[in-house]
Amino acid sequence: MAIDTLITEKARKALREIGLTDYEIRAYLMMLSSGPLTASQVSQKADLPYSKIYDILKVLERKGWIEVERSRPKIYYPKSPSEAIEMTRLRVENSLRNLKSQVLTELKPIYEKRGIQERPDIWIVRGSLNIVSKARETLSRSRRELMLALPFLEKTLINMFTPDLIRMKSTIVTAKLMVTKEVNEDILRKISKLAEIRLRDQMFGGGIISDGKEVMLFLGGNGGEALAIWSDHLGLTKLAKDYFEYLWRDAKPLSP
Repeated sequence: MAIDTLITEKARKALREIGLTDYEIRAYLMMLSSGPLTASQVSQKADLPYSKIYDILKVLERKGWIEVERSRPKIYYPKSPSEAIEMTRLRVENSLRNLKSQVLTELKPIYEKRGIQERPDIWIVRGSLNIVSKARETLSRSRRELMLALPFLEKTLINMFTPDLIRMKSTIVTAKLMVTKEVNEDILRKISKLAEIRLRDQMFGGGIISDGKEVMLFLGGNGGEALAIWSDHLGLTKLAKDYFEYLWRDAKPLSP
């Protein structure tokens, strides 16, 4: 089988997205399908320039996709895809932490010099990734009380927010979660130790209220772009909290 047909273009694009070049992809795929190889064998079988093959293999080793047996000649072994992906994740997260520290150290003082009065009271947040990021940022600032109203609760959301709930549970935060009765009960059982849960027959929209100071309302996209608004306006936050508490009083506690 030709090396170019071993995987789909979709998988190839994903490998590029996580940082592999086309040459590195070809080299890794050849070792994955053929087993351990010497540099010259990788070059020949994967149709890669011999003048570049050692640089390609050196980078693959540094990125955590292959291992090297220091023999004569050297033998190159592919790591399992799951191990390689995990190595990539750890490398990217470590790099991001370092970059985050450097960027915040220099940019945050510049932002803060503008004065808080220049920041608008209400932000429009567009797109699922931006909404999740802003939601987690809001959760991270909770110190006393957290109110969550989520009409639907899928496994993806649970995986995203559970680390934040665990962290907050270890502090003084009181967490209340209100969902509809359509939510899978097994999912609710998994997080019932992290938040007090109540159920309603139906809910129109959802949101997050943090410490009575911040509110994030999920507006949905009606089949289009996901949309939410975030605000720390005291009037809007109080209105959202009052409405949450009104719905909470009539909601049914999760049965033991």
